[in-house]
Amino acid sequence: MISEQTKVRFDREVAKYPADQKQSAVMACLAIVQEEQGFVSAESEQAIAAYLGMAPIAVHEVTTFYNMYNQKPMGKYKLNVCTNLPCQLRDGTKALAYLESKLGVTMGGTTADGMFTLQQSECLGACADSPVMLVNDLHMCSFMSNDKLDQLIDGLKSAEAK
Repeated sequence: MISEQTKVRFDREVAKYPADQKQSAVMACLAIVQEEQGFVSAESEQAIAAYLGMAPIAVHEVTTFYNMYNQKPMGKYKLNVCTNLPCQLRDGTKALAYLESKLGVTMGGTTADGMFTLQQSECLGACADSPVMLVNDLHMCSFMSNDKLDQLIDGLKSAEAK
């Protein structure tokens, strides 16, 4: 499940911590697996747990706590829309509903072409810019009106067509 090349990357992360605290590298190891495989499977969690000397449930707790770890294959673009209270008060749930309609999927779903996965997320820490969303866990998008959502989706689609 975990290749030798992956273990070399794990070793580099584990080396950043005292020998008796190698479990501190769990988040980095999860990120490595996700980068290489696209998501973190239960088997990968078990392999990471064995590698770091942790209980498998402890690794699973980390995987399920953070939005950035995918537990199943995702679309090429993962769209996390904040639906926490400040964003709800400023149309975050409307933005999510608009994307559901535009993409033809419900929250948690992936479009038939495998391009977009739509998720809700907890606070993204940009309440003053709401509604906000995070694309592929890296790019924050603020003040997401329907027009801006259209521009985002259409822009990502046209970039793929090239």
